[in-house]
Amino acid sequence: MKSFTLLLTLFLSITLFAQVPEKAEDISPFLVGESIPNVNLIDVNGAEVSFFKIIKEKPTVLVFYRGSWCPYCNRQLSALGESEQEIIDLGFQIVAVSPDDYEMLKSITKKGSISYQIYSDVGAKFIQDMGIGFLTPEKAKGYIFKKTKKQASEILPVPTVMVIDTKGKILFEYINPDYSTRLSSELLLANLRVLKESF
Repeated sequence: MKSFTLLLTLFLSITLFAQVPEKAEDISPFLVGESIPNVNLIDVNGAEVSFFKIIKEKPTVLVFYRGSWCPYCNRQLSALGESEQEIIDLGFQIVAVSPDDYEMLKSITKKGSISYQIYSDVGAKFIQDMGIGFLTPEKAKGYIFKKTKKQASEILPVPTVMVIDTKGKILFEYINPDYSTRLSSELLLANLRVLKESF
């Protein structure tokens, strides 16, 4: 029975990863106008939270980032922190999601530059559902382990910023397979001002 369970788990894993692109350029993300699925995420305290519960109060700037080990992500998260009050004043909230485990999330919030909500997407399920996941390159796995002393997620997100309404409908998105190029806070704020007028 144990061997059957092991084989079934292996088969499901192979099937799952066979559906995930190998390259960031080959993702198939949700598009503007589409509604994203509900999932459960893990908060910084290890508690499970429904994504739809997180977004139901106000429109959301949803950020998918690769992990706390990524310097480009950390710079982006800090820049969002600096713009957070302006984003709140426009009527939006910020929610960031990564495949990091929730213990890793704490290290980011403890740095003090981030007060917005950050969640762990265990197994990168949400990332896959959103169509922005790709298989973690072997070279990246080595780098991540060196930086964190933890095994890397098998799937990474292409860095993504979406603006969604309280029902999960995508109003704006920025997705770039080049992880070193991120949406600037200035451009994000300009789009939020336009979107605010449509509410």
